[in-house]
Amino acid sequence: MSELSIKVNIANRTYPLSVLREEEEEVRKAAKYINERLTELQKSFAVKDKIDLFAMLALEMTLEKGHGKEELVNDQVANSITELIQKIDSELASK
Repeated sequence: MSELSIKVNIANRTYPLSVLREEEEEVRKAAKYINERLTELQKSFAVKDKIDLFAMLALEMTLEKGHGKEELVNDQVANSITELIQKIDSELASK
């Protein structure tokens, strides 16, 4: 299992990541999903603050997962999204 260095763009910010080669597609799908949901949330709630949007997305995903609702993404994508949100949170906290 070899690691691959990739860059993903989330909310107009670039994040360098090291992922397993076989996980690259899932990570890219996760980033795309995050961007799509952030755009939808921003339109629906007219929220401009990115941190508020990320919080809303995290809450939405937690509720979906916790209540057994039909998943919009498979477990691997959901795990990738969780990891990306944690990295973004860490990045935002350090600024």
